[in-house]
Formats: sequence, C-alpha cells, structure tokens
Amino acid sequence: MLPRFARPGGRRAARAGAVAAAVLALLLWSLWPPDRGPEPAGEITVATGVPTGVYEKYGDVLKEDLGQDLPALKVRLRHSQGSLDNLRQLASGKADFTFATADAVATYRDRKQPGAGRLRACARLYDDYMQLVVRKDSRVKSTRDLAGLRVGVGADGSGVQLIARRLLQAARLDFDKGITPVRVGIDRMPGLLENGELDAFFWSGGLSTNAVKALGERLPIRLVQLGDLIEPLHRMGRQTRYYRSAMMPTDAYPELNAPGVVQTIAIANLLVTRDDTDADLTESVTRTVIKSRDHIGSKVNAAQKVDLRTAIFTDPLELHAGARRYYLSAKP
Repeated sequence: MLPRFARPGGRRAARAGAVAAAVLALLLWSLWPPDRGPEPAGEITVATGVPTGVYEKYGDVLKEDLGQDLPALKVRLRHSQGSLDNLRQLASGKADFTFATADAVATYRDRKQPGAGRLRACARLYDDYMQLVVRKDSRVKSTRDLAGLRVGVGADGSGVQLIARRLLQAARLDFDKGITPVRVGIDRMPGLLENGELDAFFWSGGLSTNAVKALGERLPIRLVQLGDLIEPLHRMGRQTRYYRSAMMPTDAYPELNAPGVVQTIAIANLLVTRDDTDADLTESVTRTVIKSRDHIGSKVNAAQKVDLRTAIFTDPLELHAGARRYYLSAKP
C-alpha cells in the first residue's frame, strides 16, 4: 500500500492559519498582556500642591494623559501645602497618589508619622532646585545675610519650609529669631516681595517655576547662591544626605539676565502611593508617567528629566509591586 501524503496546498493553508493566529495573539498580548487584569476603572485622587507650583501643573497635565490612557478611570486633583502635607493626605486615604521630595519622605518616615511604613514609590521624577529669590539690588549675597530680614519660608507642611529650616540652620540662623519667617507658599511669596512686604523668599521646585518666571518679567530679581551650604548640610545628619550640589543654568530664567550659573542644592522628587494600592492600577499609572514624559515636559519643563533608566532609583522608598512589574516589562 502506497503511503499517503498531505496535500501541499492544505499544509500551506494550515501553516498560514497558525501564523495568523500567533500574530493575532501577540498583538492582543501587546495591547493588554494576559497577566494584567482589566483596565483600571473607578476614581482616584492625586494630591498636588499649591496653585502656581510645579506639582499642581504636573498634576494637571498628568490628569489629561491618564484620561486618554485609562478612559474608565476618573482622576481628581487635590491641592496641598506641599510634600509633607501630601504624604499626610496619602497616608490618611485622602489621596491615592502624590508627589513628594525624597528628604520629605525620609523625614516623614523617621518621625514615624501615621502610615509611614505603608508608603511606596512609583517613580523618581525630576529634581527640585532650591531657589533663594531677592530683588536685584538687595544686599543679600548668601543665606547668612538674611539675618533680621522678612523671609518667605513656604507654608507649614511644605517641603520648601523643611529645606528652608535646614538651610538656615546650616547658615547658623535661628528660624524663629534669626529672621522674621513668613509662612506662605509660592502662590503668595512673589507678590509679597514685589509689594515690599518680603525681603527674600525660599522656593524649592523644578526649573523653571512659572511664579518665579512671571515675577522676573515684572520686577528685577536675582537668585542667591546656596552652594556654600552643602557641606554644613551634610554634617547635620542622615536625613540631609538626599541633598546634592547643583547648578542652575542661565537659561532656566533667561528674563533674569543672570551673568552666570548659580550654585544651589537639588533634591529628587518621587511619585508616591501606598502598599495597598491595586497593582494593576499602579502599573498603569506608572506606565503613563513614563510614556507621557515628552507631552508633560512640553508644558512642565522639569518633567523633561523623567527617564526610564533613573526612574527606579526611589530611595528612601521601595518600589510598589505594580511599578516594579512595569519596569521589568519595559524596554529602555
């Protein structure tokens, strides 16, 4: 009996069908891998910051991009006084995601504040630059020259005030007695300086900050160097190890016509959530943050520094399980 052979045309058709099925399966997996749950839905709250600050602007644009990527998810934004207030809102359940500087996170944990052990990171975002703003004709050349002056130090609960206190201590100035501290945020400090009610103000934010930029267009101002304080800061303890020496380039605020770069201090910003936040949700939010860097960066200059290769360095927090899953799957 002669052996039977399959018809060539039938075999080719079967192979073509198998290849088509494999391609379709791969396409479906790439759109929504099988180990991920359904697209996140419901409502989340993101705590941002004070009006006119970088956190607020970043939150506004991130909300737009989350709306495109996750249409079933409603995103609410919530104002705050800054990093420490953000962490309190997050830990108490008033927010699901927030922004905070690394030093504020370390301080919140070291002080054993409520919910500190449940904080987890999604990404390292961009660096804040500490800015000491004065009128151009001011006699202030360093932080030590602030003695006896009216100084905007940021609102209570803000990361600005946390750093300002440490800078003043490093300069051997008492926060309550060495200066007259004015505890307001970036939404008010520029106006107070312009009206003569402040002699200087501290601000910690990404470059450039719209409120400082706008002030420089109305009033001759300059930025005071802070580079001489980095060593005294580092001698103050382990919480200050998150500060690093940095330079503010002249093109950060071209309207100031600065003669050269300004030595200052920088600190990393983190996107933070809690350990009980859904892993699929956290993975999706992290994906949008990284994927939308260019779009967000077109409206928030500081966001241009978000990078997949550095986003995982979130000291002092460990990554949330969902964020870790995203980074393991992402290609640099």
